[in-house]
Amino acid sequence: MKVVNVHAAKTNLSKLIEEACKGEEVVIARGSEPVVKLVPVHRPQAKRQFGSLKGRLVVPDDLMEPLTSDEIEAWHH
Repeated sequence: MKVVNVHAAKTNLSKLIEEACKGEEVVIARGSEPVVKLVPVHRPQAKRQFGSLKGRLVVPDDLMEPLTSDEIEAWHH
């Protein structure tokens, strides 16, 4: 987390905005007391990483088998 005072924030606002948009936490302080946090309006979405769940999910052998009447009934309630 980056903490800057108000004067430094005024001087480097464009740079601080860019850092916040890239995901870095930027806190602006008055003296030594933190008062606000600079955050992007829309957080950047994490990029998908194919294969990240490999070995963590199990597909049951009966996945493609027809549902039982009890399972069909459960969907209707």
